[in-house]
Amino acid sequence: MLLELALAVAGGFAAGVAVVRVAAKPRPAPPPPAPLPEPQAQETADTRFELLLRSLTVGVIMLDGRGNVVSLNAAAATIFQFGSKPVAGRAIIEVVPSFDLDRRVREALSGHPSRGRVPLGGPNGPRMLTVTTIPLDGTEGVLLIASDETRLHELEQTRRDFITSVSHELRTPLSSINLMIETILDNDGDAEALDMFLPRVKREVDRMVQLVEDLLDLARAESGKLRLRRENVDLSSVAANIAKTFEPRAAQLGVKLALTGGVSRIDGDPDRLAQVLVNLIDNALRHTPSGGTVEIDVRPQDGAALLTVRDTGVGIPYNDLPHVFERFYVVERSRTREAAGTGLGLSIVKQIVEAHGGTISADSEYGFGATFTCVFPASRSALIA
Repeated sequence: MLLELALAVAGGFAAGVAVVRVAAKPRPAPPPPAPLPEPQAQETADTRFELLLRSLTVGVIMLDGRGNVVSLNAAAATIFQFGSKPVAGRAIIEVVPSFDLDRRVREALSGHPSRGRVPLGGPNGPRMLTVTTIPLDGTEGVLLIASDETRLHELEQTRRDFITSVSHELRTPLSSINLMIETILDNDGDAEALDMFLPRVKREVDRMVQLVEDLLDLARAESGKLRLRRENVDLSSVAANIAKTFEPRAAQLGVKLALTGGVSRIDGDPDRLAQVLVNLIDNALRHTPSGGTVEIDVRPQDGAALLTVRDTGVGIPYNDLPHVFERFYVVERSRTREAAGTGLGLSIVKQIVEAHGGTISADSEYGFGATFTCVFPASRSALIA
């Protein structure tokens, strides 16, 4: 039809020109500029489309009517971790081993678009993608759009875990306080009931106050708003003062508390450094049985100041060791000699040490105690001297 119309128009145009030539014999007019060839225009559109695909940060995969890969952009290769693996012409289930993704593609081939999360495994751990599958109008095929939202998923999970942990930590002491107060009220303020329960109520309230303070400290540290009152500090003097406050408790528990090392000057906040020592020593005493030892060692070493807190307690299981600095992570509570802490102490310690430009690490062999080592940059004046 189009060819016939084109021939008819061309024939009519040629006849008209011939008539004009015979009647007027004018000078031949210059030929009109040749129109842009249709293939070249199509090529330009394709080039622009390819540039657009390459600039996208989301992955785009074009699939044919059988669910085979026709084309994809670089972001898709990165998101699905194809590497140098050839994928063109292969079924999506072959190159991305996910039944969930394959099901979504099959539904789109049947004319039903979808959008949702698709979990994937990988060499670097599990990942979470958001995938949209769109049936292509007028053709048999599917447009697959994917974005990697693993980090966002992890943050959401962290938020949920945080709320659950805080709720649990607050609910337990509040329930105890409520029960003890009800008992006191039921006994009409009996002196014996008051003597028995009021001290316990006070301990539970103190525990909640400490939890709230720890949460505030952790929030400030993680948001970068932890204020440090820096001055030239002898870390060994700070350690000696804190160790002295723990001596009565250590004696009561039957644990030897030892301090070794020498002068180690750093530029730091003495109050925050004291907080580090309090948390580390308290943690060591809670996990060390009677007859054991907690050793605090502070010494200069290679332009740095080393703080080591070592105990001869039950140690940390291998699987727990990578998680000890996580919020609310508590190694099996049944192994501690006293009520376990809130699980925030070591997280706060890590944030304070890093705010001073230092690092902290944990080492343990289960059954043979644990060692926490903090490395702080030495004071500038000490380096110059």
